[in-house]
Amino acid sequence: MPIMNNQKHRWKPSVTVAALVEREGRFLVVEEETSVGLRFNQPAGHLDEGESLVAACVREALEETGCHVTPEALVGIYQWTVPAGDITYLRFAFACRLDQIETGRQLDDGIVAAHWLTLEELRANQARHRSPLVLQCVEDWLSGRRLPLDTVRHYEFP
Repeated sequence: MPIMNNQKHRWKPSVTVAALVEREGRFLVVEEETSVGLRFNQPAGHLDEGESLVAACVREALEETGCHVTPEALVGIYQWTVPAGDITYLRFAFACRLDQIETGRQLDDGIVAAHWLTLEELRANQARHRSPLVLQCVEDWLSGRRLPLDTVRHYEFP
């Protein structure tokens, strides 16, 4: 391990979840403010302490889009390191059923809008994706990747 300032540096990935929601051939994405401008992403975010991955997915989808969703399957687990950066993301992407849209809900800070984009629109706007995981997750979903939800197990300590 590299030594930094005479202390061991502990590398740790940033664990995130993403909700893949499809409706009539369109995919739910958010347009969000980033340090490099407006970018598209799935409703996604960081796992909170003590939270299960499935619960985090449900929470992030609601907070970022106003959509109530139910995760039905795990599409995949993705590891991506930001180029020229020191952040590695470990993303758990879930296929979700849309249950309800809460119109008028205040969205998370930094979220400009929620959009429903076709695969063609996603491909055409690839330069504006937050990461290469955005399109990869959709393509994996379209190819039929589905792992049982119980592939991810959350254990509570008594």
